[in-house]
Amino acid sequence: MASASNRGQGGIQQLLAAEQEAQHIVNAARNAKLARLKQAKEEAEREIADYRAQMEREFQKKVAASSGDSGANVKRLEVETAEKINHLSTEGSRISGDVVQMLLKHVTTVRN
Repeated sequence: MASASNRGQGGIQQLLAAEQEAQHIVNAARNAKLARLKQAKEEAEREIADYRAQMEREFQKKVAASSGDSGANVKRLEVETAEKINHLSTEGSRISGDVVQMLLKHVTTVRN
């Protein structure tokens, strides 16, 4: 019976050793998984930062281009406005005498 007891003890020791080895394997796999997740997260963050920087550069180019355009547009609008003001002033000066005469005629004419 002593040998059966020793065999039982040896079997339990083998099971405990196998359980510990399995636990080490599971822990190693878990640690490898966590390390890979961390690496994937860092890679994703780098890609996001690169993408964000690229979009920011494109946005700044568009802003710079539109700022240049808006400066040109402002100048163009100022020139057009000045031309229209000059045209209206000239036309107003040219016909103001006729308008005054027409108004005086209508105001002073009596109708029955």
